[in-house]
Amino acid sequence: MAPTNTPAPLEGKKRRIGVMTSGGDSPGMNGAVRAVVRMAIHNKCEAYAIYEGYDGLVKGGDMIKQMEWEDVRGFCSEGGTLIGTARCMEFMQRPGRLQAAKNLVVKGIDALVICGGDGSLTGADKFRSEWQGLLKELVDTKELTDTDIEPFQHLNIVGLVGSIDNDLSMTDATIGCYSSLARICEAVDSVDTTATSHQRAFVIEVMGRHCGWLALMTGVATGADFIFIPEEPPKENWEEEMCQIVKKHRALGKRKTIVIVCEGAHDQNLKKITPTAVKDLLSKKAGLDTRITTLGHVQRGGTPSAYDRMLSTLQGVEAVKAVMEATPETPSPVICIVENKIVRRSLLEAVAQTKEVATAIEAKDFDRAMELRDAEFAEYYKAYQITTAADQPELMLPEKDRMRIGIIHVGAPAGGMNAATRAAVAYCLARGHTPIALHNGFPGLIRHHSDEPLGAVREIKWLDAEGWASKGGSEIGTNRGLPSENLEVVSKVFDKYNIQGLFVVGGFEAFTAVSELRKGRDHYSSFKIPMVVLPATISNNVPGTEYSIGSDTCLNALIQYCDACRQSASASRRRVFVIETQGGESGYIATIAGLSIGALAVYTPEDGINIKMLDKDIDHLREVFLKDKGQGRAGKIILVNEKASKVYSVQIIADMIAEAGKGKFESRHGVPGHFQQGTTPSPMDRVRAVRFGVKSLQHLESFAGKSKDEIDEDPLSTVVIGIKGAKVLFSPMDTVEKKETDWKLRRPKNEFWMDLKDTVDVLSGRPKVTKSHHARGTSLNH
Repeated sequence: MAPTNTPAPLEGKKRRIGVMTSGGDSPGMNGAVRAVVRMAIHNKCEAYAIYEGYDGLVKGGDMIKQMEWEDVRGFCSEGGTLIGTARCMEFMQRPGRLQAAKNLVVKGIDALVICGGDGSLTGADKFRSEWQGLLKELVDTKELTDTDIEPFQHLNIVGLVGSIDNDLSMTDATIGCYSSLARICEAVDSVDTTATSHQRAFVIEVMGRHCGWLALMTGVATGADFIFIPEEPPKENWEEEMCQIVKKHRALGKRKTIVIVCEGAHDQNLKKITPTAVKDLLSKKAGLDTRITTLGHVQRGGTPSAYDRMLSTLQGVEAVKAVMEATPETPSPVICIVENKIVRRSLLEAVAQTKEVATAIEAKDFDRAMELRDAEFAEYYKAYQITTAADQPELMLPEKDRMRIGIIHVGAPAGGMNAATRAAVAYCLARGHTPIALHNGFPGLIRHHSDEPLGAVREIKWLDAEGWASKGGSEIGTNRGLPSENLEVVSKVFDKYNIQGLFVVGGFEAFTAVSELRKGRDHYSSFKIPMVVLPATISNNVPGTEYSIGSDTCLNALIQYCDACRQSASASRRRVFVIETQGGESGYIATIAGLSIGALAVYTPEDGINIKMLDKDIDHLREVFLKDKGQGRAGKIILVNEKASKVYSVQIIADMIAEAGKGKFESRHGVPGHFQQGTTPSPMDRVRAVRFGVKSLQHLESFAGKSKDEIDEDPLSTVVIGIKGAKVLFSPMDTVEKKETDWKLRRPKNEFWMDLKDTVDVLSGRPKVTKSHHARGTSLNH
């Protein structure tokens, strides 16, 4: 008999939105669930969690449960998926989908957000395409009545990709892939020390059936000697080639050998390449003491990285927006990210293109397989090849095109500086250029260039830089000093050592230094050389880019600190931690960290802090703690950028909160300080450093053979490399200095992330607050 109590749809554009996680779990899925639930409630919609993936959809009943705001508290920092996932054979068959459709109608759900891999998303789209036929059958078999189904003629589906393999086409990253890469790099870094101590070789197997992303990125991030990926199998004589490369590296003085094998690896004839086969080769042919390490499911586990928390949150928010904007004609979207931009793509097209990769590999069309991955994939593969093998005669340039390239670090240390330098050195040596390290920044250059026996200006050999991929800090030394301290000496040193190109890695000071050198060209012809700034600073405040190397490492360190504070705050229940973040005059770090940990409030220099703001936030805290009926994960965190206010320090804010709590709740303050620079750089900072390092050197190289005047007249002879919107670009310094830089506040004029502050407030339920009177108006071109 048909149930007659199916709920009527919500009025207007409001929806009942079901959210589920499906397929293999991946770190960050919980952040997506939290964002969907809270964003739905914020938009006056209702949110439902479907437990255990498609299995819960078919079983219905208590497996589909309405979610309230508090139900997803603390989800951001949890790994795996808290609402569960399961393989479901029933959903593969029509009777299972029939039951699933009935369950949705009975609950009144008219939109589904599904976070899973390509299999889960294909199932979802099939379900949507059959929807009307399923409803008709349910009426014909008297399971439901025409009245029941009448409001539910269209099922609205949005896909989010949760997969550690990063195997979906049309997106740079899937939820979970960077957390997984971090696990792998951590393991490889650990094995590395043993390998070096014993002069051993290690063969490491990583996940990825049809997709070599994890293996490739591990190779780039750790400087592995050889990698095996399904999209680009090794050459016919790979056994010979691998042993040759390894022997060459050993002859140059390298003490360890690391080979990464993707689980889907095979040769040109699709014959599987196993870690055992690789081990036997290294033992017998190269005569090395070799061990195998298979990482297995460890790769999936643990807490999500900062990037995955941010990505899953922003994609969850976008998924709800897509639901609200959808019409019956809108094709199902999948939410993707391209460079730094969240975009919607056609779910069907993305899944079809993903499947095509496997088909191309089956057909041995490996060029096509590489083409179908995003452009970034092929670029990373090339960068890996250039920066890893020590001897590639085909890359050598003719004598006349070889340059002497100076490499200098300017500003505070940032994770990834060494990886960028290692890539630059390897690129120089592969092409025949001479890489010259200018030690300890401009003050080092000015004061110690002629020291004996070791001056600040030294050529770098391959072995010097080879082990720098995973090192934090700066191996050639960095300093905040600027060339203007003594331009004349800088010019003389450039002349004396015949510096023909300059690669500058660093933060706002690096940007300022190149600006000074560019302006100094009128007086010193030695500065009429090509120069590239690679932004590297935890503050992410360099004009001309939306991403600075080092900011991801900083966010991971900060989040680790916040997780520890929240655990303490939750254990002693009603406690608030007020934490000071670095970032100079830019609130980027505080805002993104706030988004990633679900902070109650974030205070930035852009908005300042005023008494009304604090008053409102303390009232909000009272309400939150009043509603708290003994749920877990009760700790609260407020993030305050170090320069948000001259008056209200974290200690003062914490004292004000404690005073207002009157014993009902208490507060503590925390200052992580230089802990935020991190120790080992994150994989994202390492791989982006390599990619940008290689691109920067290619740019410098394009000026080989040009006269000083030709170089001086070309605005692209001094540039900053960076991500803008969805592209990696070189921007002329002249333009960026004049149009995009707020010199007084040492940050870009338009900060791309400013609109994310509203998202932080929405997801924490923070009431709208009037901005401080001294805050500047920030327009956003988004």
